[in-house]
Amino acid sequence: MPYRLLIALGAGLISAVVFASATTGPLLMRMILFLLTALPLFLAGLGLGPRAVAVAGFSGALLVLVAGSPLGALVFAASQAIPAAILIYLVALNRVADDGRTEWYPVGRIVIAAALIAGGFATLTLFLLGGDIDTLRSALRGMLQTFVDNELPKMPDAPTLGPADIDEATGIALALLPAASAISTMGSLLFNLWLAGRITMASGRLQRPWPDLAAMVYPPMAPLMLAAATAAGFLAGLPGMIAAGFAGPLLFSYVLLGLAVVHYTTRGRSWRPFALWGLYASLFIMNTIASLAIALLGLAEAIWPMRKLSPPPDEPPST
Repeated sequence: MPYRLLIALGAGLISAVVFASATTGPLLMRMILFLLTALPLFLAGLGLGPRAVAVAGFSGALLVLVAGSPLGALVFAASQAIPAAILIYLVALNRVADDGRTEWYPVGRIVIAAALIAGGFATLTLFLLGGDIDTLRSALRGMLQTFVDNELPKMPDAPTLGPADIDEATGIALALLPAASAISTMGSLLFNLWLAGRITMASGRLQRPWPDLAAMVYPPMAPLMLAAATAAGFLAGLPGMIAAGFAGPLLFSYVLLGLAVVHYTTRGRSWRPFALWGLYASLFIMNTIASLAIALLGLAEAIWPMRKLSPPPDEPPST
């Protein structure tokens, strides 16, 4: 059996084991394990090509199906295997230009693809939890009740929540679920893709040149998609929740673009470290307000291209 196939199978099995391990143990450890579930898949894809990640994803889903349940295999395939396969295919996509140079699929389009994939998974999550608002509310309340009964007592100085508090928290969770789940999925996918790219580049097996992430641009239709999804998010019921599941990651993509603009325009400046530290500190302290401001900066780039109007001094495209 070729070693490439063995490596791909091994990556899929490791990913499935990590995915299964994310269902047990302390809450923080489960979150970390779920975050890193797709890393072996991306490593296989970036190092060996799109076929390897397809084999890895299939073998991982098969293991979850055999050792777990059909639902678990569906969630693994939809949240890990299929998104990794699509993104690796786009990363490997290239063409030869008229001047003989190899042009690779743009990073900005990969980010938008990750946003749409995350929105699709958020939609699937809504249907898995229930096909209507009442069923969703009941399922979320049951999950919150389980968290309050099993996890909350393990935390120091944890508050005591009664039925009324759980009902209120359920309403908040129901409103935030589509966008929050999609943003977390998109963030996990892009983080694993970036980390796998760094590891693969260090090993010398990265098949495409490392891109200038700070210079990424989005397709012209991206702002229109964000506007349409945001407007549709005000619809009542399930359609509005589905739209919110796409609006959240699309907005997050513009937060990333805003960060890219700041990284690009501060290159070579003596005050760059202070600006970046202040930027990320504001994101940590005033998350919502700072995120909206940075997203507006990313949206403004489409109208007033700051990176083209004031090109910074040359610097290696690492950030």
